[in-house]
Amino acid sequence: MSALTLLNSADEPVVFETATAENGSLIGLITLNAPKALNALNFEMIKLLEPQLRTWATDTRIAMVILKGAGDKAFCAGGDVVSLHHAMAQGKPTSLVEEFFTLEYKLDYLIHTFDKPILVWGNGIVMGGGLGLMAGASHRVVTEKSRIAMPEQTIGLYPDVGGSYFLHKMPQSVGLFLGLTSASINCEDARFVSLSDHFIDSNKYDAMLAQILTAKWGKTASLNHERLTDLLTDLDNQSARMPKGNVKANLKTIQKLGEFTTLQEQVDYILGLTTDDKWLQRAQKSLKHGCPLSCALVSEQLKISQGKSLLACFKMELGMSVRAGEVGEFQEGVRALLIDKDGAPNWQYKTLSDVPQTIIDSFFANRFGENHPLNELAVK
Repeated sequence: MSALTLLNSADEPVVFETATAENGSLIGLITLNAPKALNALNFEMIKLLEPQLRTWATDTRIAMVILKGAGDKAFCAGGDVVSLHHAMAQGKPTSLVEEFFTLEYKLDYLIHTFDKPILVWGNGIVMGGGLGLMAGASHRVVTEKSRIAMPEQTIGLYPDVGGSYFLHKMPQSVGLFLGLTSASINCEDARFVSLSDHFIDSNKYDAMLAQILTAKWGKTASLNHERLTDLLTDLDNQSARMPKGNVKANLKTIQKLGEFTTLQEQVDYILGLTTDDKWLQRAQKSLKHGCPLSCALVSEQLKISQGKSLLACFKMELGMSVRAGEVGEFQEGVRALLIDKDGAPNWQYKTLSDVPQTIIDSFFANRFGENHPLNELAVK
């Protein structure tokens, strides 16, 4: 295999390397390097990732990019919401929360709109902010170890990082169900709900990279997209059968959500299911103990974002996320799950009926006016 050229320190939270293919083209390699934190995405990582991707976007020697996580437990277990909690707890959350989500969404949008192929090796845990990195990549690879979820309602948030866009790509009502229940899905599920493109055995990463380095990369992005798709399809065909998922098996049950006219009826339906299915039981438990405000936000988010462009979705989400930093449920959810770890959040709004419509509406208000922090993305 080609020798790797390290572009920064191996101790950095994101490691950048290049590998030289047989025909002289370069492959950009990115490793999220915080395995003890399950490669959770923090400020420093985001600030490293975006400029390097922009540099590679215009470097004619770079044919494609691979993004993976260090270790074998996780690609990326989400955003570093613990640091946001500390900022919120200091009583001056808005500026730091706004900066974090602005930078994160710019990075996610860059991946969605990147001209060259980006391969995300979605092995292990892929949650929240990790799914934001993966969802927009051109070639999303899952393995038998992939565990994917949008668990934001457990911490008083909502499925952000482009969820307003990609949850609509799923079969009817599935996006709503996953958002309300934080249900975890596997590799087969990810393929079924359009969150991945290829399945490759987790022990085939080195073989995949070796084949990438022997491929005849061209000078045009479109040609390289085709070459990478063909290569990954071959590896997909050589891999074992995917383990069975849960979404397809329970699709009829999930899609009955569409028969109800109110969110309360939808929540009552899920909680009222009589089932021996362990996956559905875990979904019920998560919904029961999750944040009622988050459930209201998921429902409203999906209604408002229907048919919106990718950029419009990210702009809407930035306003929602900054508002979440002010209302209090997000702060309390992170405290209970990740700081004190008592698993007993004291929600301000105990039930759906306790959530004022004015609070829900405040998440969708145009707080930025004409000076939206994401305006610059419109010209990209």
